[in-house]
Amino acid sequence: MEVRHIEVYKGKIYVPGHKKMNARELELKPWQVIELLEYIKEIREEIKERRNIDFPAGEAGSERLLIPNNDRLSGTITNIIKKLKKTNHKVENINQIRASVITNWLGQYNLRKVQYLAGHRYISSTERYLQDDLENLHEIVNSFHPIK
Repeated sequence: MEVRHIEVYKGKIYVPGHKKMNARELELKPWQVIELLEYIKEIREEIKERRNIDFPAGEAGSERLLIPNNDRLSGTITNIIKKLKKTNHKVENINQIRASVITNWLGQYNLRKVQYLAGHRYISSTERYLQDDLENLHEIVNSFHPIK
């Protein structure tokens, strides 16, 4: 993702597609807009200065939203996971968090909207995250069971 993919004043972010995912445009919450604006205007510039990064005009990394730094991003993700494990010992990895967000979306939105939000090319990819509502299934079985 690049800085130009964020439309702060519209409160939107464009997530480019690639081989495995569709492109999508997502609305940002007000607090996300503030955080992203602060990151872009202050923190990102500070990181560039600390690392003495002066990208030549037109170089691929010059507009990247997250400045590449070897294993630093994966180290940051590892630290986030460690902190989350202190709060909830069931947290395993970043993929589990993504799955949790998609499952939560399925409780709020219809299947097609969740497919779009997650960037899934195929609806079957989104359907994998559907949870069986056991209570609802139990009620249906009880209401239609012939021995009742």
